[in-house]
Amino acid sequence: MTEFIERLKRGAKAFKESFGPSRYSAGGLEITCPHCKNSEFKEGAAQLNTAGMTFMNLDWLNKSATTLICTRCGLIQWFYGEPERLD
Repeated sequence: MTEFIERLKRGAKAFKESFGPSRYSAGGLEITCPHCKNSEFKEGAAQLNTAGMTFMNLDWLNKSATTLICTRCGLIQWFYGEPERLD
């Protein structure tokens, strides 16, 4: 029973870490921060609003971009396509 609990704890820890900071690549290149040269980012999302859709109260139909936030300096980089997670 103890071994089962230890494996369960390791699995929970790995699952939790999969949502934390990570390294990413886009276009076949690893992404680094252009400001501080860090290579770990937190992933986020941002809506790409347009004036026409906002006027018609249809903002939810707009496309989204993936944002990567540098864990060292906080610089935000935007990607139209989703970058690949390396870790």
